[in-house]
Amino acid sequence: MITTPDTSVSQDDTINDDTVNDGVNDQQAVSQDHALRKRIISKSVLGLISLFMLVPILIVLLSWTQPVAEIWTHMAEYVLPQVLKNTAILLLMVTIISGTIGTALAWVTSMYRFPGQRFFSWALMLPLAIPAYVLAFVTIGIVDFSGPLQTALRDFGISTAIPSIRNVWGAGLILSLAFYPYVYLLARQAFLSQGRRAIEAGQMLGLSRSRVFFRLALPQALPWIIGGLLLASMETLADFGAVSVFNVDTFTTAIYKAWFGFFSLTTAAQLAALLIGVIFIVVLFEQYWQAKRGSSITQGSSQRFDASKPAKLAMTLLCTVVFLIAFLIPFLQLIYWTALNFRQDFDARYIDFVTNSIMIAGMTTLFIAFLAIIIAWIKRQYPDKSTKLMTTLANLGYVVPGTVLAVGIFIPIAWLDNQMIAFGITSQQVLSGSVIVMLLALSTRFMTVSFQPVDRQLQRLTVNQEAAAKLLSDSPYQRWRHVMLPVLSPGVLTALLMGFVEVMKEMPITLMTRRQGWDTLAVRVFEMTSEGMWGRAALPSLLIVLVGLLPVWILLRQSDKHS
Repeated sequence: MITTPDTSVSQDDTINDDTVNDGVNDQQAVSQDHALRKRIISKSVLGLISLFMLVPILIVLLSWTQPVAEIWTHMAEYVLPQVLKNTAILLLMVTIISGTIGTALAWVTSMYRFPGQRFFSWALMLPLAIPAYVLAFVTIGIVDFSGPLQTALRDFGISTAIPSIRNVWGAGLILSLAFYPYVYLLARQAFLSQGRRAIEAGQMLGLSRSRVFFRLALPQALPWIIGGLLLASMETLADFGAVSVFNVDTFTTAIYKAWFGFFSLTTAAQLAALLIGVIFIVVLFEQYWQAKRGSSITQGSSQRFDASKPAKLAMTLLCTVVFLIAFLIPFLQLIYWTALNFRQDFDARYIDFVTNSIMIAGMTTLFIAFLAIIIAWIKRQYPDKSTKLMTTLANLGYVVPGTVLAVGIFIPIAWLDNQMIAFGITSQQVLSGSVIVMLLALSTRFMTVSFQPVDRQLQRLTVNQEAAAKLLSDSPYQRWRHVMLPVLSPGVLTALLMGFVEVMKEMPITLMTRRQGWDTLAVRVFEMTSEGMWGRAALPSLLIVLVGLLPVWILLRQSDKHS
């Protein structure tokens, strides 16, 4: 008898397998749809943030569609030639002086042993804590005819007058002293990465140490040095307070005068557009040299060379002179003026100055730190070209001077106010001159200050750590709380500290966008220095300097990792 095989079991198995496969395919489809939606939402959020940061720049550039012939005739004849000349002189002086000082100090502190070497290796970074406008008015107050220097000389019977420094040459010198630490920091990292072995190799080829420097060390460090010089150049182009103290016309002061002198916001915007063109040229150079410089540092030998006694004395003297002029003497002068004028100057208004400064700095810092976390996380999750482009655009505001951003933010806000009045929503302007305008402009200006430390810290989160976090919990909240935030917290803390201090020091944005009577410590400094009251500008300046020591301390900690 022939029996037919029972195929019911195999058929059921086939049906079950098909069902399972269909279920798996459905889950994969759902997962892919979810990932696609998440990607679209993330890219859209990043795009909106980038657009928000770009609006002030776009508004400024579009200002050329509204020519103001009468004012521009005056500007072209009397203002622009002097502005272009002063800007060129300042850039040239800062490039030569800060480059020479920063490179020389970086070389001796990283390669030689001499008395005070360990102290100066970090102390020469301290001038970053003093805003350029503070260093400017303190220096003028010291060397003026009635200042302590010339008074002391007259007491000793020396009647030779010191030439006035209230000119473009004095401004260039002060800006060089204020910004040389940018060159010093990067150049020192470059020399430390080369180490002693590179110099010994050059000496084995028969080169003296001076020739080793010029033929081996300097060419290798050149991309880093130029990177520092370009940072100093961008700070020079963005400076408003120091050139105002020296009464030197540059693009930033011309923008301010066009707005508040000619009462022409359009002319101010068009001048700002010209400045953006100059800034972008500098940015292109910076990007080029940053690519050549690379992002990593190869640690060299930390051993240093001995030098002859005269050479050691010269090194100590060089470091001492720069440290005294760029930091210690101005700092002590601020303390002296503060003690001298404290009873006369300190009153209830200072509570408002400090409160306003802390309030706007705190609000801005929290806002940009929140945005920085979002941008850094999206950049990590979707590291494609479009994400990198939008991330770059979101951080573009840092290279744009505060005067430009003040104009670019104020124009659309004023337009929105006028539209609200036209439609009967309000009877007067409610947004112009409000904290919102300052918050938007300051956030655009200092976005990258918060983004950089957060992004660097997030890069330390390995793929394995992220995978382990997903296995530990299905809840995104729990993953962020127990894994992501502990990793991010050092970077976030750095972002908060550096952002807070940068906003505290910022002068032109607050000065140009605040409502009348809403003053901060930086605005108080501007008002007092505009009247030549150096002593009464000392107290708010000292408070700003003391707060400014925080980011310098952070930079020193980061620099020590490479020393």
